[in-house]
Amino acid sequence: MAHLLIRHKVADFDQWKPAYDAHQSARDNAGLKFLHLWCNEDDPGEVLVLFETTDVAKAKELISSADLKESMQAAGVQGPPDIVFLSEK
Repeated sequence: MAHLLIRHKVADFDQWKPAYDAHQSARDNAGLKFLHLWCNEDDPGEVLVLFETTDVAKAKELISSADLKESMQAAGVQGPPDIVFLSEK
């Protein structure tokens, strides 16, 4: 089992969140299980999302997809996200 941590800046959290929610089926199809959503206390435009995944290849396919990139841009994501796959040792 692995985890996927995504951190990015958003122009407006209230604009970003509905777009994030609307993309749930794509995350489900990629085998991502939502675990946590955080906002930086000092910078509410910095968002971190943690997922669990049993299929890293599917998760990587989703995060490199044109559909996700377009959705993120429309949701007001600023710049490229920081994406980290974590595995338990």
